[in-house]
Order: sequence, then C-alpha cells, then structure tokens
Amino acid sequence: MLLTHEISPEKIEKDKIYQDMGLSDQEYDMVKTILKRRPNFTETGIFSVMWSEHCSYKTSKPLLKKFPSKAPHVLQGPGEGAGIIDIGDNQAVVFKVESHNHPSAVEPYQGAATGVGGIIRDVFSMGARPIALMNSLRFGNLTTERVKYLFSEVVNGIAGYGNCVGVPTVGGEVQFDDSYEDNPLVNAMCVGLINHDDIQKGIATGVGNTVLYAGAPTGRDGIHGATFASDDLAEDSDKDRPAVQVGDPFMEKLLIEACLEVIHSDALVGMQDMGAAGLTSSASEMASKAGTGMEMDLDRVPQRELNMNAYELMLSESQERMLLVVKKGREQEIIDIFEKYGLQAVAVGEIIEEQVFRIKQHGEVQADIPVDALAEEAPVYHLPSQEPSYYKVFQEMDNMIPAVTDHVDMLKKLLKQPTIASKEWVYDQYDSMVQTNTVVTPGSDAAVVRVKGTDKALAITTDCNSRYIYLDPETGGKIAVAEAARNLVCSGARPLGLTDGLNFGNPTNREVFWQMEKSVEGMSEAASTLQTPVISGNVSLYNQSQGKAIFPTPVVGMVGLHESVEHITPSYFQEAGDLIYVIGETKCEFGGSELQNVLNGKYEGKAPEINLSVEAKRQQELLETIQQGIIQSAHDIAEGGLAVALAESVFHDKGLGVSVELEGDFTTELFSETQSRFVVSVKPEHQAQFENKVNDASQIGVVTADGTFSVKAQKEDGIQEDVETLSQLWKGAIPCLLKSKA
Repeated sequence: MLLTHEISPEKIEKDKIYQDMGLSDQEYDMVKTILKRRPNFTETGIFSVMWSEHCSYKTSKPLLKKFPSKAPHVLQGPGEGAGIIDIGDNQAVVFKVESHNHPSAVEPYQGAATGVGGIIRDVFSMGARPIALMNSLRFGNLTTERVKYLFSEVVNGIAGYGNCVGVPTVGGEVQFDDSYEDNPLVNAMCVGLINHDDIQKGIATGVGNTVLYAGAPTGRDGIHGATFASDDLAEDSDKDRPAVQVGDPFMEKLLIEACLEVIHSDALVGMQDMGAAGLTSSASEMASKAGTGMEMDLDRVPQRELNMNAYELMLSESQERMLLVVKKGREQEIIDIFEKYGLQAVAVGEIIEEQVFRIKQHGEVQADIPVDALAEEAPVYHLPSQEPSYYKVFQEMDNMIPAVTDHVDMLKKLLKQPTIASKEWVYDQYDSMVQTNTVVTPGSDAAVVRVKGTDKALAITTDCNSRYIYLDPETGGKIAVAEAARNLVCSGARPLGLTDGLNFGNPTNREVFWQMEKSVEGMSEAASTLQTPVISGNVSLYNQSQGKAIFPTPVVGMVGLHESVEHITPSYFQEAGDLIYVIGETKCEFGGSELQNVLNGKYEGKAPEINLSVEAKRQQELLETIQQGIIQSAHDIAEGGLAVALAESVFHDKGLGVSVELEGDFTTELFSETQSRFVVSVKPEHQAQFENKVNDASQIGVVTADGTFSVKAQKEDGIQEDVETLSQLWKGAIPCLLKSKA
C-alpha cells in the first residue's frame, strides 16, 4: 500500500481517489477552486469528512431551518455541542441526542458504547454535569441469530459504558421491525445540569492563544468514521470495521471531572469534544465560529501508535479526547488540572489572525485550507423530492375494523409483541441509580431525575412511531412530538423542549427526501403548537442496505420540568377503589397499528389523525389536574391501544386488577391507536373536581383488589383473565425470543 505522501495530487485526481473518500466530482472541483490548486491527500481527506453529511448536514440543512428553535427559556439552540434551556434559579438543563447507527451494525458493542461516550462529551463540553442517559433503539424482528446478536451486544455496549462512567441510564425505548434487519438504529441521549455562569462554547478566540489537546492519545481507530456514517452500509461489513472507535469509560469519567474543574478557570477560552471527524472538526469549527484561524503541529499530538501520518492523525476518531483554547501564558494552570486526574494535556497549536486551518508535521505544511471553507461554507444541496406512489394508495383506503374473533387471545399476542413487551431484560442491565437522583426508574412513560438541592425534578423521554411516519410522514412527525410530550405530562412535568435524531435512508432517493421534508414539517408544527422548541439534534442518513431503506425514524428526545417533586405521577394504578377514566374519544384507526402488524404482518392505510390544538388542550388540562393533586396515575394510550394501556397499568406487583365496561365496537375500543388519549385513575372523593376540570373524560371502570383483568363488552364476550398470567406473558416475551433458536 502506498504511503499517503507518495499519493500525489495528480494521482488523486487521475484515479479519482477522492470519490472513495466521499467527495463527488463537483465537490472535488469546488475544493480546487477554493485552494486554487489540487489538494494533497491529507487536505482531500479533511474536506471529505467536513463535507460529509454527518458533519456538514449538506442535504438536511435546508430542512432543519424549519424547526422552531427560539423561545425565552432557550439559552442555547442548535449549533453547539448541545442545547440549553433555563429551568430557573440560575440553573439550566443541557441535552442532545446523537446516533451511532453504522458503527453499531458493524461492531455492535463498541458502536453503542462509543455512541454513549460521544453524547456525554457533547454535554460536558458545554460545562454541564451529565446526570442522565437515555436511548432509542431499533432492530429487525428477533427471529434471526444476527438480529439477536446485534440487540444483545448493543444493550451490553450501552450498559458497559454507561455503568462504568457513572452516569445513570434512566430509560429509553426499543422497537422491532423488518425494515431495521440490516441497519439497526442506536440513538443515545444525554442530559446535564449547569449553572448559567458556567456555560461554555466551542469557540477559538484571541489571536496568540494556545490550543490544548487533552485526554486519550490518538490511534488509528475510527478513521473516516464521519464518511462511513454518510454512506450506505456495505454488504461486507468487515471492511468497515476500522471505522469503528473503541471506548474507555474509566478515562471518560476522569475527563468529565477534569473538564468540569477546568471551566471554573478564567484561563479557559473555549472547549469542544473531538467527535465525528476528530481533531479536524473540533479545531476547524472552533476557529470558524470565532472568525480566526488555527495552526497546529501534529508532532506534539499524543499518539497511541507509531508512525502515524497527518491524514491519520487528523481523521482519527479515537475516543475520550477534548480540544481547548486557553489564554496564552496560562497553559500550565490548565495542564496541572488534567494531570491531577492522570490525564495528558499538551499544547498543540495556537490561534492565528489569518483565517486558515494550517497543519504542520515534521517541519512541513501538510494542509493549508481557508477555515470557513470547511465549516460555514460547506456545500448545501436542495434535493428534489417525490411523493411515493404507495402514499396515495394508502390515503384512499377506508378505515376498516379488523376481524378479531378472540379478544383474549389477541391481547395475549399483543402483550408478547417485542415492541410492546416489557423491556425489563434491557434496562435491568443498566445502572439507573448511580448519582442517587433517579426518582422514577426505567419502565414508566418518562424517567424522572431530581435536581439536587431543590424541590424540582426533570422528566426525560424518547419516542417515535416510525410506522405512522412511513404511512404519512407529516402526520407521523406531529405524533412523534406529541407522544413524547404526552409521556412527560403523564409523569407530571411541563415539557420544555426537544432534541431530534433524524434517521432516514439515502436522501438522493426522491421518495426518501419527501419523507424527510414532510416529517420535519409535521414535527415543526407540533413543536410550535406544544411550545417545545428544537434546541439540538443529529441527522443520520444513508440508513439502508442492499438498496432497502429503513422506515423513516425521526426520534424525539424531550425534557420536562417538575416544579415540585410532589407533582411526580406514576404511570400505573395505585389503589383499589380508584376510578378509571379515558381522556379522549376512540375512533376506528388501525393504520400502522400493532394489531395490523399481528393480523397482516404489514402496515398500510392511513395513520391515526391528530389535532394539535386538541392535543395541547388535553395535555394542559391533565397537567393542571396533576399539579392540583387530583390524579392518582396517568398513562398515555399508545401501541396496542386501550387494552395494552390498561394491562400495563396493573403490571406492577400491587396485586391490583381492573373492572371495566366498554361501549361501542369492542375491537375498536380495545385496540385502536387513536391519538391524544390517556388512561388516568382518580380517587372517588376527587371525582367531581376531575370531571369539572377535564371535559372529554369518560369513566370506564374501577381499580379492583382481586388481581383480575375484567373488561366487559356490550354485545359479545369480554375479557376475564388473571393479571399475573398476562404479566408473565408480557415480561417473558423478549427473554423467550432471545433463547429460542432461529
């Protein structure tokens, strides 16, 4: 193999080596115009990663501008490591979601583990202490050994990193579908707390100031990881294995503590983690944002392997590394802090007035690029879109009531569906109690973490039903945001804002780009109506293999505020004698439903409708009744409909049951997935208060003490089943599938 310095600019152009790096012919010509010459090998690599979709958002940027990102309580919107929202008392919450899909398909343990490590760095690079981790995962059906392996190893990787780094993994969601068979989705979310005075930004100001490299030495792992994440998955995944990074959670823990001490020094100017595109992106982005330039000497960069060239050093995505800019003459103060934690911190460059990104090694200039060309001036594409033919067909379908002959059997089948079944097998592997602030642990609508030293708490959730988005991206996008907000409101929290993980197929496919356009429009409208601004996020495209794209999956991570811990509300029934209500009417809506999946093995028809003004009204009314102490429990009605929501409300070892009577068509009442609905329980003495406050609530039954799941129908046999029997089916489904032979 030729060394990079032996690959001449002429050979790069003649053999079109730049294409292998991810640059198109048009983009390579743009690079030549910018440099007024042919780029060398290192420069070609730098442009290819910085102009990749993963770093530049070159095809998604026009869509992202549609998101509402400003509000009085938003202290930092998109554009930094993570977004920040004010929660009062000089405190703020910092959060972001990030994907690690392609690495997790190739090397699931390290792919998932380094996804967790990277999102933690995004949060503490802002000066915040990470207090909670969440995730949103998608896999194929648990019927093949490969999918079982991917699922098990991703969960192991999340647990292995999160448990060691000392940040609790407090919840998340997992869904299963054939469309993710070859391309799983691994989205990690981190939430941090910060005082307003401690907010940091990744900015390289002050000509003459010093650039410090801190943390782990650089190796050859993860080279071209950003480009790898911006292309279709290869059928031979082994060839992509070198693009996967390797993480060290124990070093990350030290890095967290060191960086959170460093932020209190006025010698610090700016700080950013080395994430996608490693040293290249952190350095060039910090300089571009400041309107300065940067010069670096790669001979000073700590190296884990011998004879690394400039290309490798600049494109490596080795983990647990930070880049800092510190005031000239005060470097030792910062270096001493890192050394106290056993970490290396080295001066590798300085801020220069000339707005260029200049890289030297062995006394020679290896790259000399106008800094804005890499970040601010990366190409932006307005891609064409086309409505898929299936969409029109689905829209013309009538809403039909599916034929269910045995409702007891169907409920049991639904409870065993992996998307609905208990995820206890997953979250039992996570340490959710480290830091001792977790109030509501995994398994509820939302996790809740107290804000230590106050009466406040934060509720956190992740959500997205990709089936609805496949059927109708705009409606599905609205539902994704609304359902996340519903989860928070059920916990007793007021939704504050959201972070998005936009997972789609190849955007050059017009139908895929149409899905992107429409789902972003739907999400934007819902975020505006529900007053949950989009403060951060991530775009992951090219999620497909062998020409087949995943279902469009724009994950929503949302954080809400409990003004008082007294408002924290469980998602399951509390006491026998409590009255059970459904808020919202039920319609015949089965498109994209779990029932449709069980009966037909596919999704078709119209997605459930959603009226955002009705959604906002119901959420507000429910939140107010919770805050007034009227509500005993609250749970949103989602996959599987009312029947599953009622069952989940008694699966909590209290020995409780339900006695419910339903009017109307029994199949529709039980299994429809009509939106904007909640199951709540209320003490009898609060009945009048509740009914006066919430207009569209219907009492359907009562919580019992006999451990029986009793749901009566008007004209046919109802359901009479032992709660424990149903609970065991629900809890045992995923472990049973993992043990069975494919």
